[in-house]
Amino acid sequence: MRLRDAGCFIRGRLSVGLARALNARRRPERVAALPLETVLALRDPSVVDLARVLEGRGNAEREALVARYLSARGVVFETQRFNTFEGSGANYVIEVGAGDRVLVLIAHHDAVPGSPGANDNAAAVGILLKLLARTAAAPPRDLRVRLLFTAAEELGYLGARAYVRATELRGVAGVLSLELCGIGDSLALWDAPAETDLTRGFARAVEGLGYRRDETYHTVGRIPVFGSDHRAFADAGIPAHGLTVIPGDEAEGLRRFIFNPWRSVFRQLVHRPRPFDTYHTPRDRSDTLEPAALDRVGAALDALIRTF
Repeated sequence: MRLRDAGCFIRGRLSVGLARALNARRRPERVAALPLETVLALRDPSVVDLARVLEGRGNAEREALVARYLSARGVVFETQRFNTFEGSGANYVIEVGAGDRVLVLIAHHDAVPGSPGANDNAAAVGILLKLLARTAAAPPRDLRVRLLFTAAEELGYLGARAYVRATELRGVAGVLSLELCGIGDSLALWDAPAETDLTRGFARAVEGLGYRRDETYHTVGRIPVFGSDHRAFADAGIPAHGLTVIPGDEAEGLRRFIFNPWRSVFRQLVHRPRPFDTYHTPRDRSDTLEPAALDRVGAALDALIRTF
């Protein structure tokens, strides 16, 4: 095992163990997941509808439901299974468009124990499923969009690390992983300590939609403790960042919380700024998701695909 993989393994086990211990002490809230058949009967399901299919289910069931949804919609996809001492699972890969350059967009389908996993990360899965339908209807001609639905992100980005080890990455020009994309009114591109073609492309895309730098969208450097699947690609030398939605009125509290993580963990277990007030807790339910936030991310990704 490489030292970096060992670090991911330890971080993932600590995160899952902490969530399991904390959530065991909290009163669980009843969650009524939406049957897949109900969503398949809808011609144009919403992102919230799609998120509700996964909400509150175990990770094996969440994984299986993503594959069943894609198959039922007639989507051609690749299944990449992995099995290591760290864990096992299945990643799903879909490509749309043509050209030599590849933009990878990631949403993990697993959740931590004791959390319904709506904002982390069923909402992101729903966003990419909606994006898939729109992009497939009008594929880009000079760009391939690769949608990657990963397993075991909560175990130190295990699914993404397995994907990177097993896949030829030639042509990948940028990677975005979607995390906590369902609450807020400002976009945040993170783990972006230096300017890249992807950060420039993202800025062009969202400014074209009327966003303003450092006001309604933000680009921030490496974030301690918190991370996501894009880091597996960044470790391979590919421009790769996280994409999140945040409430603009919580910006200062979020900055303190994120950049002082250990103090935040021990001193802010009771009061945490949105969207971290539901993160990894039984309160991460679909009724906390904001359709306008989900739409913001979808529109930003549409614009990025057109301009990248």
